[in-house]
Amino acid sequence: MVTDIVRADREIVDALAAFGSATVHEALGRIGYAGAGIRPIQHDVAISGSAITVQVAPGDNLMVHAAIEQSQEGDVIVVVPTTDSPFGFIGELMATQMQVRGVRGYVTSGGVRDTAELRRMGFAVWTAHVAAQGAVKDTAGSVNVPVVLGGVIVNPGDIVVADDDGVTIVPRARAAEALAASQSRAQREARNRARYEAGEISMDINQLRGVLDDLGVVYVPQEEYERGGR
Repeated sequence: MVTDIVRADREIVDALAAFGSATVHEALGRIGYAGAGIRPIQHDVAISGSAITVQVAPGDNLMVHAAIEQSQEGDVIVVVPTTDSPFGFIGELMATQMQVRGVRGYVTSGGVRDTAELRRMGFAVWTAHVAAQGAVKDTAGSVNVPVVLGGVIVNPGDIVVADDDGVTIVPRARAAEALAASQSRAQREARNRARYEAGEISMDINQLRGVLDDLGVVYVPQEEYERGGR
């Protein structure tokens, strides 16, 4: 159990939520995305927060209870079972504790239950499984040590950016870089959006014709194609 973890600057952590998981993932060079297997139980919710990491035994949520005690306002609790574990590690009551402490969300490669209640109370969750079967409290694990979520290493204090597109992890040491890169990407996309709205297309804006040429793609009229002129 590691206590008093170092977190990134709060203003930077908060600002990343506005850009979303996809933009942050792209802006950092396509790193940090925890994969399509970890999905939101709600819609139209975007958060960012500092990671409290939890390693648990399959079907055992003892260390999640311990992690709640270590959490503070602005955190996201990230729970990774040692093997695939489709159990409801948390439900409404544990989420209530987290919400009261200011925890912004819960991310897991395990499972959750009471999803209707979690949505009603506005507690955000991203999970690999939804399962009615609950967990026991018999086995020790770890809190605030590195874990691997969907192939991504998550260290305590890293930044979790999560929305409808999934979860992206930003290394704490790269927080300022991630924000600057995300701002730059968003500005570029805004300029391109204006050009698309004016009638331009991505083939020209992104200079993709040369890419097709280099790959040997040729344009053939349909009549010629049907005559076997391909």
